[in-house]
Amino acid sequence: MRSRFQQHVFLVDDEPRLLAAARETLESIGLKVTCFSRGSDCLNQIAGRRCDLLVTDVRMPGVDGMALLEETRHVAPWLPVLIFTAYGDVEMTAKAFKGGVSDFIQKPFDRETLIFSVRSILEKRGPVDGLLGKPLSRMEMMVLRHILAGKSNKETARILNRSERTVENHRSRLMRKLGVDNVVDLCKRAQAMGLI
Repeated sequence: MRSRFQQHVFLVDDEPRLLAAARETLESIGLKVTCFSRGSDCLNQIAGRRCDLLVTDVRMPGVDGMALLEETRHVAPWLPVLIFTAYGDVEMTAKAFKGGVSDFIQKPFDRETLIFSVRSILEKRGPVDGLLGKPLSRMEMMVLRHILAGKSNKETARILNRSERTVENHRSRLMRKLGVDNVVDLCKRAQAMGLI
């Protein structure tokens, strides 16, 4: 993989044996893997921790794979998603691809198929901004609130008693962390993440 840092995969499945086998497979190719047995537990971590790929089962109690995909799109739309399924049907597959799924793997999975799919997704994604998905600092949160209130960099600098250049730097960093490049998307992302 073409990355300077160890790539991190979130793995979600309610079957302990499958979860352990998938974890072992992904760790064998040098990935950091965090496992969740419930979709809701994973969803609570997506916004606050760096993740390069989400691998999830479709059928799980509570927050299932499709609900997890939908919620992830609000919080981290840049995140590629790979779905495990033993219940593939045409309607669900179409809905998942419309929702941005990168690939499907049939359960029980074949080790080489999983490795190929994960490598392919991560390599296609290319280099990732190291700030993407990191938590906002206290100052970045303050700048964000002023941006969302419609304040210019100059007004924000005056209010926060900082230079305009300092405010511009904080604004740039917070937008990189949230994976947006304009104020409209920034507002949507901040709302989806519960920051406003």
